[in-house]
Amino acid sequence: MAKLIIEEVLDIQYITEANKDGTKSRYLTGIFMQSEKKNKNGRMYPFNVLNKEVERYNRDYVTKNRAFGELGHPSTPSINLDRVSHMITHLSADGKNFIGKAKILDTPNGKIVQNLLDGGASLGVSTRGVGSLREQNGYQLVQDDFHLATAADIVSDPSAPDAWVSAIMESQEWVLTNGGWAEVDYEKAKKQLQEANRRDIEEVALRLFSNFMSKL
Repeated sequence: MAKLIIEEVLDIQYITEANKDGTKSRYLTGIFMQSEKKNKNGRMYPFNVLNKEVERYNRDYVTKNRAFGELGHPSTPSINLDRVSHMITHLSADGKNFIGKAKILDTPNGKIVQNLLDGGASLGVSTRGVGSLREQNGYQLVQDDFHLATAADIVSDPSAPDAWVSAIMESQEWVLTNGGWAEVDYEKAKKQLQEANRRDIEEVALRLFSNFMSKL
């Protein structure tokens, strides 16, 4: 099963561009993702893994104006439209890094971002994806099943520039279904089975299985 993986990168710039109608739009731009480098979370993303996902993300989302990001740290791989604050408009490889650009939207959360920037706040970008990890040579190697949920959520800056901050949800597992991402709580299921007596264990197991299937 895959885990929700969140990485923050804080080497981000904020720019304002004029539109054809005379209005102005605000963007954030910079390095959104890094590959072939052990980050401070102890994880490393192979270039081919990120590049494959960036190509899919560009094809399915960026080119169709569907590449949204949220304000804050969402707890699921799904995009919540009522929390959207910006739209990713560009994402491409630059050596081992991936450079992105995102337009801050005129949504409720987008207005919060704009007000924070106007007030001098320092913000960062957080990538969100789902994938499995394998221990290798003292770090966790992100596997080929990595699925990019969004190239950029907007988060506060809790540490120095170029820092990567851990936010992996170890107790949660996710499976990709036709209806989106479904959460599988193994620890909760395991506890319920352990606490069930021999007579009830079949009923508990059936209920857990039915609950899982209902999310598919």
